Amino acid sequence: MNSEILKKYAKLAVVAGANVQPGQLLVISSSVTDWQFTEYCVEEAYKAGASAVMINWNDENISHMNYEYQSVETLCEIPDWYEEKTKWEHEKKCAYLHIASRTPGLLRDIDPEKIKQASLASMKRMRKYQAYTMNNLGQWSIVALPNPKWAKIVFPDKSEEEAVQALWDAILFSVRVREDNDPIAEWEQHDAELLKHCDILNAHQFKTMHFESSNGTDLKVDLVKNHIWVGGGCKTPEGVFFNPNMPTEECFCMPDRNNVNGKVYATKPLNYNGKVIEDFWFEFKDGTVVDYGAAKEVEALKALLETDEGSRHLGEVALISYDSPISNLNILFFNTLFDENASCHLALGRCYPENVEGGIEMEEEQLAAVGGNSSMNHVDFMFGTPDMKVTGIKEDGTEVPVFLNGNFII
Repeated sequence: MNSEILKKYAKLAVVAGANVQPGQLLVISSSVTDWQFTEYCVEEAYKAGASAVMINWNDENISHMNYEYQSVETLCEIPDWYEEKTKWEHEKKCAYLHIASRTPGLLRDIDPEKIKQASLASMKRMRKYQAYTMNNLGQWSIVALPNPKWAKIVFPDKSEEEAVQALWDAILFSVRVREDNDPIAEWEQHDAELLKHCDILNAHQFKTMHFESSNGTDLKVDLVKNHIWVGGGCKTPEGVFFNPNMPTEECFCMPDRNNVNGKVYATKPLNYNGKVIEDFWFEFKDGTVVDYGAAKEVEALKALLETDEGSRHLGEVALISYDSPISNLNILFFNTLFDENASCHLALGRCYPENVEGGIEMEEEQLAAVGGNSSMNHVDFMFGTPDMKVTGIKEDGTEVPVFLNGNFII
């Protein structure tokens, strides 16, 4: 990939994504293989006025070796310095930028119980710090870069070089980066269009969203009272606008954790903890997953649901037209950042407090009282279809068509 396109993408990530403010600390997480793009992001951050930029480097092959050779006891040890570092970053009111370049199914040969225990130990130790990003107390953003292994999974019939280029093309298209455009300006327009959909949904204040598809999905999801549909970017308490996910095509809201009923079939695989879960489904009763199944990696699905009590409840419902830019690429990315923006999706686990009036200021007990879900997890899965029908049901029983044949009609 040529340097000018990389620099344009880096500027988009820093300015429109994390929106680093003058005098602010930026913390970047990146693979060592993506050092060049990371370097460009650092430069753009300093141009934007960042006081300092810190890098958390990672290497997925070393991560695999850690899981392969370390004991469960060692994997579950979370050093004090790691927690202190996170606490210090939050006290500094930092912005986070995550540069993702993960290989789907990288840990398929690792004992799922080992992964589960290590993940659980980390989530328990660091749970108190989730609010910083989940409550948008500081800016955060995720962008992605291809790697050869990931590219070959997405494009198995291409040579490695051709696959990497094809994945680059798809990623850049999805984040609106081209040689002849201003992607930051296009993102401003895109955010404004998503906000229009959210304004219409918020005006209706539906009690229930009813999802129906010919694949067997028949699910009723109640929304919390005084809910707020959010789409595109978000704001910190200080009013700093940022884009958490690049790309994004969704309008999302907060389900009532105790009032979800019916059955839902996933329409895309889920890459969870290095395992690719395929052809899975959930049955909900009174908000809780009471039954489930999967064609592949059912043990990984079980581990997800057994993380904690909140992992069997929903924390997010998101609407995305099937006729959308990423969906029309007709590419299975095996990466939630992209696949969730090609399809309506749900998330098991923690809710986003911004999706209810006054939620940012609420403690967990207050969120629970209004129907918000608390969990160490927040895991999106896709269930949109070309024939999906979505009906909004009001408190008085009035039904309003929202989706027909997979697309917004409201």
